[in-house]
Amino acid sequence: MLCLVLVVGGVAWAALVPDRYVAGSSVPPGAERGAPVVADGAAAARAVEQVERAVQRRDTGPVAGLGADPAAQERLDAVVANARALDVADVDLRYVEETSPVDADGRWRAGVEVTWRFAGYDRDVASTETSVDLVTDEDGTRVVALAPVDGSGPGAGRSPVWLTGPVEVASSPTTLVVQAADTSDGPDAEAYDARAARAVAVVERVLAGWDGRLVIEVPAGETGLDAALGVEPGTYGAIAAVTAAVDGAPAGSPVHVFLNPDVYGQLQAQGAQVVMSHEAVHVATRAPSSGALPLWLLEGFADYVALRDVDLPLSTTAAQVVEQVREDGLPRALPGQAEFATGATHLGATYEAAWVACLVLAERGGEEALVDLYDAVDRGESVTKALRADFGWDEADLTDAWRDRLDSLAG
Repeated sequence: MLCLVLVVGGVAWAALVPDRYVAGSSVPPGAERGAPVVADGAAAARAVEQVERAVQRRDTGPVAGLGADPAAQERLDAVVANARALDVADVDLRYVEETSPVDADGRWRAGVEVTWRFAGYDRDVASTETSVDLVTDEDGTRVVALAPVDGSGPGAGRSPVWLTGPVEVASSPTTLVVQAADTSDGPDAEAYDARAARAVAVVERVLAGWDGRLVIEVPAGETGLDAALGVEPGTYGAIAAVTAAVDGAPAGSPVHVFLNPDVYGQLQAQGAQVVMSHEAVHVATRAPSSGALPLWLLEGFADYVALRDVDLPLSTTAAQVVEQVREDGLPRALPGQAEFATGATHLGATYEAAWVACLVLAERGGEEALVDLYDAVDRGESVTKALRADFGWDEADLTDAWRDRLDSLAG
């Protein structure tokens, strides 16, 4: 209600002051006298409504001529085509406010609240603030880009891949791939979808109750990944994949896998499949909302499932942690949160160490006991209580057995 009062008050004030823009005029603020152009929020809101209408109708008519130039118009038309190809449902776009002043070329940025889901794959609806780049001049207010990738990050909201421009789509009854058309050389959408389908099968062998709906988003490189997740540039520069709530909400939001094609595309086929399966475990367990789980269990369990049927020796799958043990000696405790930070050194060794801990647990109590432990801790039960119930151990016992296994592997 506060926003409505401010908007109405602003329009009334403008109508009473000479030489100011009056709501409903086709001339942008300042254009008549050559004065500096100011952001036209009313026109921007109308433009956002036109985009919403086009997406809902799957018809480019409402956005015809709305693009600031041919490239911008092509992006707008692509967004409508994307909505049609992805069966985007529950779409709502709402202009929020100007977020940057108008520059010398009449360009400015505004915040837009966007709500959507991919029908058939998302049960929940995502709702986030993104940005729209606009230009206001003597021809009115037009759209430069929806959800721009460049310059995105904290304060700029998120840039959903399907809103940034043309995408390639591949799907099966249980998988959906949304790949930015300008992704660097690497697997195409069909190849990603084939790996996603194999990942679903891998996960279902251990987590039979999962409904197997897996959505993979492939932004345009590292920059696109950071923009899609609304993080500082470079945050995921060395990471192949991230499983996250689409809008960043702690619960009640679709959970998708976001790939960094610049890193993922460099993986060998088997490694790429393990990464895909690992992330699928996170989707199946809704890991982004699992705040009670220690990261060694959350990440170690995902690797346990992903590597369960991979025919590789431990000397390969635990090579990095073995090397670290040989150089630095045995760790004193299971990996903590700081060791899983994206910029941490020996990150690969940390993941392997967590996997070995879960492997030790499965060998002691069986796979079902490991799954029960994960579920119990995810529900809020303490690790100590769950370990005693399913394995007859406490954390010290687990740590000792884990260190013994690492010592054995390091020879």
